[in-house]
Amino acid sequence: MAYTTEQLQALEDALASGEKIVRFNDRWIEYRSVNELRQAISQVRASLGVESTTGSPRTRQLRMQTGKGF
Repeated sequence: MAYTTEQLQALEDALASGEKIVRFNDRWIEYRSVNELRQAISQVRASLGVESTTGSPRTRQLRMQTGKGF
């Protein structure tokens, strides 16, 4: 399913207001828990290629080891 940024915003607004019901256009869905709502947000963000705005940014480390071959 293709998600939109409006759907992501509706999910984030529901989480921010403490609601577990998300309304978008003429549809609504009720999540069983806040964790389930957070999982839905994560899935939509991943689908859209949007990084999380919470927490620290991801960093990469590259570790190299060299030797003289003895």
